[in-house]
Amino acid sequence: MKRNLRTVITISSLMTGLLAACNPAPALSSTTPARPATANQIEPNAGKWKTWLLKPGDQLRLPAPPDKAATAAEIKELKTLAAKRDAKALDQIAFWNTGAPVYRWNEMLVAEALKRNMNSIIGGRGLALLHAAIYDATVAAWDSKFAHNRPRPSAFDPSLTTAIPNPNSPAYPSEHAVTAGAASAILAYLFPEDAKKFADAANEASNSFLLAGVQYPSDVKAGLELGSKVAQLAIERGKNDGSTAKWTGTVPTEPGHWTGENPVLPLLGTWKTWALTSGSQFRPPPPPAYNSPQMAAELKELQVFTRTPKTNGDAMFWEFGAGGLRNFVFWNDQISRKLMEYRLDDNPPRAARAYALTSIAYYDAIVACFDAKYAYWSMRPFQLDPNFKPLFTTPNHPSYPSAHSCLSGSAAAVLASLFPRDAATLNGLAEQAGEARIWGGIHFRSDVNAGLKLSHQVADLVIERAKKDGS
Repeated sequence: MKRNLRTVITISSLMTGLLAACNPAPALSSTTPARPATANQIEPNAGKWKTWLLKPGDQLRLPAPPDKAATAAEIKELKTLAAKRDAKALDQIAFWNTGAPVYRWNEMLVAEALKRNMNSIIGGRGLALLHAAIYDATVAAWDSKFAHNRPRPSAFDPSLTTAIPNPNSPAYPSEHAVTAGAASAILAYLFPEDAKKFADAANEASNSFLLAGVQYPSDVKAGLELGSKVAQLAIERGKNDGSTAKWTGTVPTEPGHWTGENPVLPLLGTWKTWALTSGSQFRPPPPPAYNSPQMAAELKELQVFTRTPKTNGDAMFWEFGAGGLRNFVFWNDQISRKLMEYRLDDNPPRAARAYALTSIAYYDAIVACFDAKYAYWSMRPFQLDPNFKPLFTTPNHPSYPSAHSCLSGSAAAVLASLFPRDAATLNGLAEQAGEARIWGGIHFRSDVNAGLKLSHQVADLVIERAKKDGS
């Protein structure tokens, strides 16, 4: 019954995404009335939130925006652009105005990672760098926004029509441009062969809000520059996080250890973490000895387990549909969906924070998991019993703890904290991800239990930090 419930959870979550995709955003008008500013502005204190890369406070506060005369000249430029709002321009505005500013750039990184067949480890690292940079850049932008309180263009000149409602925050700097400046630089670092494509996308994203009439050219210029400055801090961190180190060690030869060649990323556990002090901070105790009664019992569980079409389907889903190369995609999609469901897709600081917290917990859990894997070099089930046949090929790294449990558990726990109405569903998905590794015959019970415990230790550290970040 428990497994049937988890299957329903998975199918329900996937159907939610399909239904959302079938409801397109309403068409834009070239003369949408400007929404007047109110006292209920978006997160006026977000400029004080705790950051990951920047020092607390106004480290990158911008100088004052242009004076009244320069602003009047910019209004004329915006009116000229407004006259060019044809169907193509409105479609471009609608594309970049979908969701929070972070949304399209998040989707772009995922698409690029899948195109290059990146696994969840490398994809998770990229998402952590991207979202730490976007979040910090957004916090820095909000610091300057509410330091200067520049009205939106149509508030300065009510005769200027806008293609979309004015965001309920000060204009300077542009929140979309600061996101574009940070994201395009991170993407160019991760995928240097396509740097021009990302720069072009940043210009298009930023210019869309000039066409829409809700930002000044000086807002966009300042935003792009600010985002780029924050991104450089993330890039410098990425260059020194240990991910390019070469392994010169050897696979242990003592009885009871994992055996094989070319193990996957044996130095991953030494990579620099964001919230953890190191990958070993929560290292679990050793796994059961290979010749112990407990390990014999755990092997027996796998040997006598009766596979059914349902358990095979669930195991295959978590290996190929939401695992391996796609595990980071699955949980990343959950963030985007929950932001929409909780009506936070028009709150740039909250949206950026949700992506950053989840991505950082996911990445740190990767590092912590692989620290333990290569500390113990634990055998896989088929290595302990050569006659045992798993459902699919076993990943080429040690068994303990289960990486799926570490990764899915960490993402689910952070999301459950951010979106408490869905905590049971999210944590149920993570539990199913762990169970599916047993159903597939590639992990022992102790691998899954240790992975889930480790995932919650990492997530709890990130959650505790979030509770004190000023938000």
